[in-house]
Amino acid sequence: MNFDNDCMKQALEQALYASSSKEVPVGAVIVNRLTRHILSKTHNMVESDNNPLHHAEILAINHACKILHSKNLSECDIYITLEPCAMCAAAIAHAKIGRIFYGASDIKSGAIENGVRFFTHSTCHHHPDIYIGILAQESETLLRDFFHTLRA
Repeated sequence: MNFDNDCMKQALEQALYASSSKEVPVGAVIVNRLTRHILSKTHNMVESDNNPLHHAEILAINHACKILHSKNLSECDIYITLEPCAMCAAAIAHAKIGRIFYGASDIKSGAIENGVRFFTHSTCHHHPDIYIGILAQESETLLRDFFHTLRA
């Protein structure tokens, strides 16, 4: 449990970095489950890159695949500060990531426990283990503060 919290804290650090760069504060960390080695730490870069695909999860998956020289991340876990959207859930499935840990739920755009519930469909060929709510309060506070400031 401490290791999972430590990984989520690193994802939160990435989310803080995103927030300071005027990005929606979402961070992601991918870890090799067997070695506990961190392969990638990223944050949203949609605004800075002018690219709607540059969610933290997508960037983390790209980086981890390059490091491992493989599209198969089945020995990896991903830690994300916010429930993944449908695009990111699909990317996680295609990369065959073994476990997903995320903090805050996303009622509007989430695709795991909300919305399309991506991994419950029979057409989804990979079903990772899912752990919800790790450091959720910290993730929620960061998001709430970001959007409050944006609206002010």
